[in-house]
Amino acid sequence: MNNFTTKIFPKSRIATQDICAMGLRKHHVVVMIELDVTAARAKLKEHKKCRERISFFGWLIKAISVSIKDHRPVAAFLKGKRKLFIFNDINLSVAIEKEIAGNRVPIPLVIENAGEKTIEAITAEISQAKEQVLTDQDIVLQNKSNRWEQIYYVLPGFARRWFWHYLTSHPRIAYKKMGNVAITSVGGLGGANAWFTPISVHPVCFGIGDVVKKPVVINDSIEIREILNMTILLDHDVADGMEMARFIKRLKNNIEQGVDL
Repeated sequence: MNNFTTKIFPKSRIATQDICAMGLRKHHVVVMIELDVTAARAKLKEHKKCRERISFFGWLIKAISVSIKDHRPVAAFLKGKRKLFIFNDINLSVAIEKEIAGNRVPIPLVIENAGEKTIEAITAEISQAKEQVLTDQDIVLQNKSNRWEQIYYVLPGFARRWFWHYLTSHPRIAYKKMGNVAITSVGGLGGANAWFTPISVHPVCFGIGDVVKKPVVINDSIEIREILNMTILLDHDVADGMEMARFIKRLKNNIEQGVDL
């Protein structure tokens, strides 16, 4: 009798493996930060009483998008060795967990022009994606997989990775197909005070941890605050340290002040 079982994982896992292989080649700087979201969550709770349905994650996407719009070079794509493509808005990729053929797998959703959309619109777009029914022939959300996307999964590994190299080397195509910003989350960590470091081919990527209660010094007094653990990957090939620092400062202020709430 065998003391193990085997399982065929879904095709989308192949793309995940390829992205990890290509992402390890990127010159990402890893920043791990804590963000005090106490005020923002209180504002969110109040606004839920009088506005259309909005979620904390939907607002977080809006806050990140607004912050990047003020520092667009951090989300630029490198073309060749010396040219940057800096886009006017944010196409943001987020993984939505879906059940396909009995397996729960992350499927990418690209929220286009996220900086221009309302929190309500972003929340609704994510909700609709979660409700969309997929089959094992579908590998993207919102649109049916085209013939070329289906062919990708029968290619040998070197050819699939060449595809990702081609995609990231052509900024306008990459911006449309996968966005210039990525957000990923490992889901509920059970309130664990932990960070995780994602792997990405995007110029900037955010790893969202849990919100946990921590003691924080405010005006020389210790208070219990709600703290969001976040990891940020920033591509050093497209942004220098000072630009990164200015962006992180703006992001921190926007999130902790509850921008747009």
